[in-house]
Amino acid sequence: TGVTVVRHELGSTSGIAYANLAVDVSGVATEDIPLLPLFTRMMLETGAGEYDSVALSRRIGTHTGGVSASALIAGVEVEGGTEGAVTSGEHFVTKLLITGKATSDKTDELFSIFDLILRDANLDAKSKIIEILKQAKSQKESTVQGSGHATSNARIRSRYNVVGYINEKMTGLSSLDVVKDLLDQAENDFPALLARLENIRNTILEKSTCRDGMILDLTGDAAVFEKIQPSVENFLSKLPGDTNADKLQDFYSEPHPWVKEIKEEMAANAPIADEGFIVPTQVSYVGKGGRLYDIDESVSGSTAVVSRFLGTGYMWDNIRVIGGAYGGFCQFNPRDGVFSFLSYRDPNLAGSIDVYDGAADALLASAADMENDPDALTTAIIGAIADMDGALSPDQKGSAQFKRWLTRESPEQRQKYRDEVLNTTPADFKAFAERLKALKDPSSAVVSSKAAFEDAAKAGKEFTLKNVM
Repeated sequence: TGVTVVRHELGSTSGIAYANLAVDVSGVATEDIPLLPLFTRMMLETGAGEYDSVALSRRIGTHTGGVSASALIAGVEVEGGTEGAVTSGEHFVTKLLITGKATSDKTDELFSIFDLILRDANLDAKSKIIEILKQAKSQKESTVQGSGHATSNARIRSRYNVVGYINEKMTGLSSLDVVKDLLDQAENDFPALLARLENIRNTILEKSTCRDGMILDLTGDAAVFEKIQPSVENFLSKLPGDTNADKLQDFYSEPHPWVKEIKEEMAANAPIADEGFIVPTQVSYVGKGGRLYDIDESVSGSTAVVSRFLGTGYMWDNIRVIGGAYGGFCQFNPRDGVFSFLSYRDPNLAGSIDVYDGAADALLASAADMENDPDALTTAIIGAIADMDGALSPDQKGSAQFKRWLTRESPEQRQKYRDEVLNTTPADFKAFAERLKALKDPSSAVVSSKAAFEDAAKAGKEFTLKNVM
């Protein structure tokens, strides 16, 4: 059929089939990437075919356990590269993901709904689109004020990596400006916005190539797979596109087609700088990060232990207990090599950045202490393993395995990473601390009030400021 089918067979899924239909969106123009979150919401909220939004929702609720649509952008292991090393961020897959579940006797309905919203979602719904955009604007403004740590983290990561930049543009602070522009276009020049939305659908359903970029991912038990096979075959035969589709590029060996233009955008819009975002608030969300590992450097599983130890120990004690913030934590992503410190509802600003700057020395002291306290090291390792070994539901197992398959994360690499977690030593803590001391291209992103930034300036912490609201 030209469509790739991936199956994850589990012991028992209680007669339920879980399905993901992934459709390639790499042909979408870079200026329309920020439209993807709106496009995926419209697939379910504006009606499709002969169904208005209420009837479509009722049909989904009657026959399935739920259907959702989202955009998936994931970095991949580069063909011929060293698995487990920091990537350049130029190799990634971009999919529109339709997800749903149904009992095995209802999969015909589930797949029919998938096909309906993919082909025939009502894009010409001006009043509904304006409602969606107003709601999105309100939600994003609320998120900046209430979850500023996530805003700061996304902003920091957008400066170092193409995937981070795209994600921030679609869901971070930049997306608020995008939503405002789209709302203005919807109200004053709707035909232009409609043309952009229709162009996205025509591009991803281009019949000469779309099937090569489609993946049907299924999770179920043996009995479910046997029962749904006729439904699967029927669905695959009816999907849009030619069965002998032209081949898309190989995303695992060639840079993604968005990379060149996105890098040019990053140079202009995402410089390595200390940014401050002014909102009406009495607390701060303080973020600081940088490159801990360079491109092509291998990242050990011990980093998971050290990063967690830093967050639950030093950060908790100094940001939460002593500093009075509601939360203090750190994040490290082995794929892009970027490390970030974050605080949540923080009464301090300059003081928290000083705490972050003191983390490397504190970690060196902890590494020395662990030489004489093996129990502390064991506790840190157990904590990291517990984070990796949480119980998963059948759909979560299928989703995790699909993501691993899509990004080409091998079982051997996962086992190697796990072994490195279990074999972490005080020397790994010391090596991490030395890297933290030499953090490359550090930058900050802080969400706070104008008064707090003025106080920080007096303490020598200067930011490039922007009014968000």
